[in-house]
Amino acid sequence: VKVKVTYTVTHPSTVSMSGIATGPLLYRGTSAQAADNEFISDDPGTCTKVNSTTVNCSATIAVTAADLYNSDAGTWKEGGLAVNTSGGTKWQNDLGTIPVRRTAKLTADATPEPVKKGKTLTVTGKLTRADWQKGTYVGFGGQSVKLQFRKAGTSTYTTLKTITSSSTGALKTTVTAGSDGYYRYSFAGTSTTSSVSAAGDYVDVQ
Repeated sequence: VKVKVTYTVTHPSTVSMSGIATGPLLYRGTSAQAADNEFISDDPGTCTKVNSTTVNCSATIAVTAADLYNSDAGTWKEGGLAVNTSGGTKWQNDLGTIPVRRTAKLTADATPEPVKKGKTLTVTGKLTRADWQKGTYVGFGGQSVKLQFRKAGTSTYTTLKTITSSSTGALKTTVTAGSDGYYRYSFAGTSTTSSVSAAGDYVDVQ
């Protein structure tokens, strides 16, 4: 994931920024200098002078799953680094925080299709999330997931019930068919995993 960053650098008027490279970073730990894990912009930021003591800059940080452990999911700190032509460095810590979460995926399938009004619909699905260490998606069990319905011709989903995903992330429940519309599952996310809603599955009620 490429994260675009804008930042401001302030400096003494006696210091020229022409010989200094700056860049933003994300880190876990007590400081950027001794981080448990860290991502920094591959290229120095592009800066524009505001006045004799201020420049506005922009850069991109590339965050790669291959460099993450699952335990890295959570809140990361923001920081910055400046390097002069002599190799001297200036670190900035605790400039803010940002969530780094494991991506979740969710599916939904309502059957039978079509269905007679008043009959039972079974809605199945699965909640998975990225396993950074395995490089794949795995079932996310024990999570509260909402079953939602959007009536045909409307734009808003309404929650019908909340169920819990199985140990493998599987979801299954039943509802009574009332009118044409879309059924989906929706997951609110956690501090370590992103929120996600499945694509709505349209059911024709006859």
